[in-house]
Amino acid sequence: MAKAKSDIELDDEDFVADEDEASETETSTSKASLTRRRQIDNLLEERRLQKQLSEYDFDLD
Repeated sequence: MAKAKSDIELDDEDFVADEDEASETETSTSKASLTRRRQIDNLLEERRLQKQLSEYDFDLD
């Protein structure tokens, strides 16, 4: 049984490469999500301002 355990060799570099790829993918995904969220926030802000302008009474006299 002890002999079977010594036959198995794990290479740490394989695991490190997988973690690097996963973190790069996660980073790009989170950046894309933040970009989309900012675009949505900007559109909502623009709509809110347009609504305020349309409701504003310019006739001050």
